[in-house]
Amino acid sequence: MSVPSGRSGGISQAELLSMPEHEYMNREQLEFFRELLLAQRRELLEAAEASITELRERPVFPDEADRASSEEEFTLLLRLRDRERKLLPKIDQALNRIDQGTYGWCEQTGEPIGLRRLLARPTATLSVEGQEYKEARERHYSK
Repeated sequence: MSVPSGRSGGISQAELLSMPEHEYMNREQLEFFRELLLAQRRELLEAAEASITELRERPVFPDEADRASSEEEFTLLLRLRDRERKLLPKIDQALNRIDQGTYGWCEQTGEPIGLRRLLARPTATLSVEGQEYKEARERHYSK
């Protein structure tokens, strides 16, 4: 998924990362992440549409090996689209958090999630520490 260049009126990724800590989640940063999330959303929807077209036009192979290979590709495509389908609501929730003013803040600790983590995973709701704590609890209680 692409990161907005920021040249169409917003800020670039480099400018985002060079901002002082006290400006965390200011208007420009929130707009950067809104553009990033909307771009990801668009890409997912375009890929889903392309997959639907591809699935409608699937050729029928008389050779068993070719048919098996085609089925394997089809299965992988469906898995990928399923993962993307599950990402769409997370993107919408992140956009809602931007609107509510809670984007970029850990749901568990209230601390900043961090710009680098949000660039890597724009839908993150937990800081690294919050995520580690959640995973440790899951490991502890899953035994």
